[in-house]
Amino acid sequence: MSRSYLQFFSSLPGRAVAGAVVGTVALGTVALGTVALGTAAGALASSGSSTMIAKSQAHAAAPLKASQAHAAAPLKEKDTTTHLVKADTAIRLAEQQVGIREDQAGETKFHKWYVSTPNARLTAQRDGGAVNDYNGAAWCDMFVSWVGAQTGVKDMGWDAYTVAHAKWFQKTKRWGQTPKPGAVVFYAWNGGGTDGIDHVGLVVKDNGDGTIATVEGNTDNAVEKKVRSTTQVVGYGYPEYAP
Repeated sequence: MSRSYLQFFSSLPGRAVAGAVVGTVALGTVALGTVALGTAAGALASSGSSTMIAKSQAHAAAPLKASQAHAAAPLKEKDTTTHLVKADTAIRLAEQQVGIREDQAGETKFHKWYVSTPNARLTAQRDGGAVNDYNGAAWCDMFVSWVGAQTGVKDMGWDAYTVAHAKWFQKTKRWGQTPKPGAVVFYAWNGGGTDGIDHVGLVVKDNGDGTIATVEGNTDNAVEKKVRSTTQVVGYGYPEYAP
C-alpha cells in the first residue's frame, strides 16, 4: 500500500496543494546528462513536475499550484543510442524487477537512481523541495523512468510526477488510446482526465477483453505484474521502439 503526500505539501512554506492528493509522483524527460531549458520561468525545463512528498496510499501527488504552470515543460531527452530498442527489451527488464520491494525506510534502488540523476536537483528546485525529498516518495514513475534509462529507449521520457509525464507525451504527439506492448500507461482511479492521473506502468500486452497486462512499480510497495481494466486508463504514451 502506498502512503499520502498531503502532509509534506502542507509543510512547504508558501506552497499549497492543488487538488486532492491521490497518487504518484513522476519524472520528466531528460536524457542522461543533457538538459534543455523550458518554459515560462525558463530556469527549469522538464517533462514534468516531481512533487516532493512522503508517499501515500494512492500513487500520484497533486502538483503544487505554484509549479503547475511548469508541469508540461520538458527536460529534453538526449538520444544517445545508435539504434532503436525493441519493446520486448524494455518489457523484459521491467519483468525482471518483479518482486523488488521497498526497504524499511520505504526506499528502493529506483529512488536511489533518480536522486543520483542531474535532473533531481532541477525538479526539486522547480517544485520547491530538496533532492532528498525524493527518498521514500511515491515511485511508480521513477520505476518506468529507470527502465527507459537503463535500456536506452528513445522518447520514453522520465519524471517523478505522472501528470507532467503524460502531458509531455501529449505535447510531443506520442499519445493515444490504444494499448501497445511497451507503451507507458497512465491511470486515473477516480477520473478527471490527465490532471487526475494517479499511477503509471508499462503495458505488456492487450488481453483483448477490455483488460491489459502490465508491469508496475509502487504497487503494494513493490514491482508487480497486474491485469487492469482499460476503463481506468486515461491514455498511453508511446516511446519509439524498433519494429
